[in-house]
Amino acid sequence: MIETDRLLAYLAACSILALTPGPGIFYVMTRTLAGGTREGVLSSVGTFVGGFAHVLAAALGLSAILATSALAFQAVKYAGAAYLVYLGIQMIRRSGHLEVADAPPPKGSPFLQGIVTEALNPKTAIFFLSFIPQFVTHPSFAQFVCLGAISVTLNTLADLLVVAFAAPLARKLTGTWRRRQQLATGTGRITLGAYVAID
Repeated sequence: MIETDRLLAYLAACSILALTPGPGIFYVMTRTLAGGTREGVLSSVGTFVGGFAHVLAAALGLSAILATSALAFQAVKYAGAAYLVYLGIQMIRRSGHLEVADAPPPKGSPFLQGIVTEALNPKTAIFFLSFIPQFVTHPSFAQFVCLGAISVTLNTLADLLVVAFAAPLARKLTGTWRRRQQLATGTGRITLGAYVAID
Protein backbone atom coordinates (compact mmCIF):
# COMPACT_ATOMS: atom_id res chain seq x y z
CA MET A 1 0.00 0.00 0.00
CA ILE A 2 1.32 3.48 -0.91
CA GLU A 3 1.39 6.14 1.80
CA THR A 4 -1.07 9.00 1.29
CA ASP A 5 1.56 11.73 1.14
CA ARG A 6 3.61 9.80 -1.40
CA LEU A 7 0.52 9.12 -3.52
CA LEU A 8 -0.51 12.81 -3.45
CA ALA A 9 2.99 13.82 -4.51
CA TYR A 10 2.81 11.29 -7.35
CA LEU A 11 -0.60 12.56 -8.49
CA ALA A 12 0.64 16.16 -8.47
CA ALA A 13 3.74 15.28 -10.49
CA CYS A 14 1.76 13.19 -12.98
CA SER A 15 -0.84 15.95 -13.42
CA ILE A 16 1.85 18.48 -14.29
CA LEU A 17 3.51 16.06 -16.68
CA ALA A 18 0.17 15.16 -18.30
CA LEU A 19 -0.47 18.82 -19.15
CA THR A 20 3.00 19.27 -20.64
CA PRO A 21 2.73 19.12 -24.45
CA GLY A 22 4.44 16.15 -26.06
CA PRO A 23 4.13 13.87 -29.12
CA GLY A 24 0.92 12.27 -27.79
CA ILE A 25 -0.94 15.53 -27.23
CA PHE A 26 0.29 16.90 -30.55
CA TYR A 27 -0.87 13.78 -32.38
CA VAL A 28 -4.32 13.89 -30.76
CA MET A 29 -4.71 17.60 -31.53
CA THR A 30 -3.78 17.24 -35.20
CA ARG A 31 -5.97 14.20 -35.64
CA THR A 32 -8.91 16.03 -34.05
CA LEU A 33 -8.44 19.06 -36.30
CA ALA A 34 -8.31 16.77 -39.31
CA GLY A 35 -11.21 14.46 -38.47
CA GLY A 36 -13.27 15.86 -35.60
CA THR A 37 -14.26 14.59 -32.18
CA ARG A 38 -14.55 10.89 -33.03
CA GLU A 39 -11.04 10.74 -34.49
CA GLY A 40 -9.66 12.66 -31.53
CA VAL A 41 -11.26 10.35 -28.97
CA LEU A 42 -10.09 7.22 -30.81
CA SER A 43 -6.59 8.70 -31.01
CA SER A 44 -6.65 9.38 -27.27
CA VAL A 45 -7.69 5.80 -26.53
CA GLY A 46 -4.91 4.62 -28.83
CA THR A 47 -2.26 6.65 -27.03
CA PHE A 48 -3.63 5.26 -23.74
CA VAL A 49 -3.07 1.70 -24.96
CA GLY A 50 0.39 2.57 -26.29
CA GLY A 51 1.30 4.25 -23.00
CA PHE A 52 0.01 1.34 -20.94
CA ALA A 53 2.09 -1.04 -23.05
CA HIS A 54 5.11 0.96 -21.87
CA VAL A 55 3.96 0.60 -18.28
CA LEU A 56 3.74 -3.18 -18.61
CA ALA A 57 7.11 -3.30 -20.37
CA ALA A 58 8.71 -1.26 -17.60
CA ALA A 59 7.06 -3.40 -14.91
CA LEU A 60 8.39 -6.53 -16.58
CA GLY A 61 11.85 -5.00 -16.90
CA LEU A 62 11.85 -4.86 -20.70
CA SER A 63 12.34 -1.10 -20.69
CA ALA A 64 15.67 -1.67 -18.96
CA ILE A 65 16.91 -2.96 -22.30
CA LEU A 66 16.14 0.40 -23.90
CA ALA A 67 17.77 2.20 -21.00
CA THR A 68 21.00 0.19 -21.24
CA SER A 69 21.23 -0.55 -24.97
CA ALA A 70 22.01 2.45 -27.16
CA LEU A 71 21.28 0.40 -30.27
CA ALA A 72 17.81 -0.65 -29.09
CA PHE A 73 16.98 2.89 -27.98
CA GLN A 74 18.10 4.39 -31.30
CA ALA A 75 16.19 1.76 -33.29
CA VAL A 76 12.91 2.49 -31.50
CA LYS A 77 13.50 6.24 -31.61
CA TYR A 78 14.17 6.35 -35.35
CA ALA A 79 11.24 4.04 -36.07
CA GLY A 80 8.96 6.41 -34.15
CA ALA A 81 10.41 9.46 -35.92
CA ALA A 82 9.99 7.84 -39.32
CA TYR A 83 6.38 6.99 -38.51
CA LEU A 84 5.58 10.60 -37.57
CA VAL A 85 7.22 11.84 -40.78
CA TYR A 86 5.20 9.30 -42.77
CA LEU A 87 1.94 10.52 -41.20
CA GLY A 88 2.93 14.11 -41.97
CA ILE A 89 3.66 13.36 -45.61
CA GLN A 90 0.33 11.54 -45.96
CA MET A 91 -1.51 14.57 -44.59
CA ILE A 92 0.32 17.02 -46.85
CA ARG A 93 -0.43 14.86 -49.89
CA ARG A 94 -4.08 14.73 -48.87
CA SER A 95 -4.26 18.53 -48.50
CA GLY A 96 -3.33 19.11 -52.12
CA HIS A 97 -5.65 16.65 -53.88
CA LEU A 98 -9.30 17.42 -53.73
CA GLU A 99 -11.39 20.24 -52.49
CA VAL A 100 -10.75 19.65 -48.82
CA ALA A 101 -14.44 19.90 -48.00
CA ASP A 102 -14.95 16.79 -50.15
CA ALA A 103 -11.78 15.04 -49.07
CA PRO A 104 -12.02 11.65 -47.37
CA PRO A 105 -11.01 11.37 -43.73
CA PRO A 106 -7.31 10.78 -43.01
CA LYS A 107 -6.22 7.27 -43.94
CA GLY A 108 -5.61 4.68 -41.28
CA SER A 109 -7.25 3.95 -37.97
CA PRO A 110 -6.74 6.83 -35.50
CA PHE A 111 -6.84 4.23 -32.71
CA LEU A 112 -4.05 2.10 -34.19
CA GLN A 113 -2.01 5.14 -35.18
CA GLY A 114 -2.36 6.41 -31.62
CA ILE A 115 -0.99 3.13 -30.28
CA VAL A 116 1.96 3.16 -32.67
CA THR A 117 2.74 6.85 -32.07
CA GLU A 118 2.94 6.31 -28.31
CA ALA A 119 4.50 2.84 -28.38
CA LEU A 120 7.36 3.99 -30.62
CA ASN A 121 8.37 6.76 -28.24
CA PRO A 122 11.32 5.29 -26.29
CA LYS A 123 11.39 8.29 -23.96
CA THR A 124 8.05 7.14 -22.55
CA ALA A 125 9.61 3.78 -21.69
CA ILE A 126 12.60 5.41 -20.02
CA PHE A 127 10.32 7.83 -18.19
CA PHE A 128 8.25 5.08 -16.58
CA LEU A 129 11.35 3.07 -15.74
CA SER A 130 13.00 6.02 -13.97
CA PHE A 131 9.99 7.93 -12.57
CA ILE A 132 7.64 5.35 -11.08
CA PRO A 133 10.22 3.55 -8.87
CA GLN A 134 10.72 6.78 -6.92
CA PHE A 135 7.16 6.41 -5.57
CA VAL A 136 6.99 2.64 -5.10
CA THR A 137 7.09 1.80 -1.40
CA HIS A 138 7.12 -1.99 -1.62
CA PRO A 139 8.45 -3.01 -5.03
CA SER A 140 5.92 -5.24 -6.75
CA PHE A 141 4.54 -5.75 -10.24
CA ALA A 142 1.01 -4.82 -9.13
CA GLN A 143 2.05 -1.55 -7.47
CA PHE A 144 4.18 -0.53 -10.45
CA VAL A 145 1.33 -1.22 -12.88
CA CYS A 146 -1.17 0.60 -10.66
CA LEU A 147 0.98 3.75 -10.54
CA GLY A 148 1.65 3.51 -14.25
CA ALA A 149 -2.06 3.19 -14.99
CA ILE A 150 -2.72 6.37 -12.99
CA SER A 151 -0.13 8.27 -15.03
CA VAL A 152 -1.43 7.00 -18.37
CA THR A 153 -5.03 7.78 -17.36
CA LEU A 154 -4.11 11.36 -16.46
CA ASN A 155 -2.32 11.69 -19.81
CA THR A 156 -5.45 10.47 -21.58
CA LEU A 157 -7.66 12.92 -19.67
CA ALA A 158 -5.34 15.71 -20.85
CA ASP A 159 -5.65 14.38 -24.42
CA LEU A 160 -9.45 14.42 -24.14
CA LEU A 161 -9.30 18.05 -22.99
CA VAL A 162 -7.35 18.81 -26.15
CA VAL A 163 -10.06 17.04 -28.16
CA ALA A 164 -12.77 19.12 -26.46
CA PHE A 165 -11.02 22.37 -27.39
CA ALA A 166 -9.88 21.34 -30.88
CA ALA A 167 -13.13 19.74 -32.10
CA PRO A 168 -15.11 23.02 -32.38
CA LEU A 169 -12.27 24.48 -34.44
CA ALA A 170 -12.35 21.45 -36.73
CA ARG A 171 -16.04 22.06 -37.49
CA LYS A 172 -15.36 25.69 -38.41
CA LEU A 173 -12.47 24.96 -40.73
CA THR A 174 -13.74 24.77 -44.31
CA GLY A 175 -12.38 25.26 -47.80
CA THR A 176 -9.06 27.06 -47.99
CA TRP A 177 -8.65 27.24 -44.21
CA ARG A 178 -9.02 23.48 -43.84
CA ARG A 179 -6.53 22.93 -46.64
CA ARG A 180 -4.06 25.19 -44.89
CA GLN A 181 -4.71 23.43 -41.60
CA GLN A 182 -4.00 20.06 -43.22
CA LEU A 183 -0.77 21.41 -44.69
CA ALA A 184 0.28 22.96 -41.36
CA THR A 185 -0.59 19.78 -39.47
CA GLY A 186 1.38 17.61 -41.88
CA THR A 187 4.35 19.95 -41.66
CA GLY A 188 4.06 19.90 -37.87
CA ARG A 189 4.16 16.11 -37.76
CA ILE A 190 7.22 16.02 -40.01
CA THR A 191 8.90 18.63 -37.78
CA LEU A 192 8.00 16.62 -34.67
CA GLY A 193 9.42 13.48 -36.30
CA ALA A 194 12.64 15.33 -37.12
CA TYR A 195 12.83 16.64 -33.56
CA VAL A 196 12.38 13.15 -32.11
CA ALA A 197 15.12 11.84 -34.44
CA ILE A 198 17.74 14.46 -33.58
CA ASP A 199 16.87 15.09 -29.92
